Amino acid sequence: MSEHTAELLWERGDQDFLGKKFSRKHTWSFDGGAVVPGSAAPSSVPPPLSDPSAVDPEEAFVAALASCHMLWFLGLAAKAGYQIDSYRDRPVGVLEKDGSGRLAITRVTLRPEVVASGPKTLDAAAFAQLHEDAHGACFIAASIRSEVLLEPRLSRG
Repeated sequence: MSEHTAELLWERGDQDFLGKKFSRKHTWSFDGGAVVPGSAAPSSVPPPLSDPSAVDPEEAFVAALASCHMLWFLGLAAKAGYQIDSYRDRPVGVLEKDGSGRLAITRVTLRPEVVASGPKTLDAAAFAQLHEDAHGACFIAASIRSEVLLEPRLSRG
């Protein structure tokens, strides 16, 4: 077992909290020292009460899932002897009402673009299997109920 922590800080200041005219901007601080500006999504709380330049929880959820998948993929590819030169993903999460009528991220599509080179050729079948194995190993994916779709693309370097 390992614990993973973060600290969130929001302060009202002189904002009109009871009148619901308060900023949703806050900070996320992590044990390694990273501090990330957070906010409600502008689609949920319009600016200026939200900050479009900050990370919203929905974006963080999608990024955490994609990051976990990428890290597993890279580790598995290295273990199998494939050289990966770059990995870029532009994941998309869909926020909509689920079967019970509650808003939820119901689907996340990962679209990793991978460039591989080196003496051991990464063919389409091995590439697809590495992604399936990475998805199966990703503990973030194992922790959610959203559908996760994979649309990986491979290029030779």
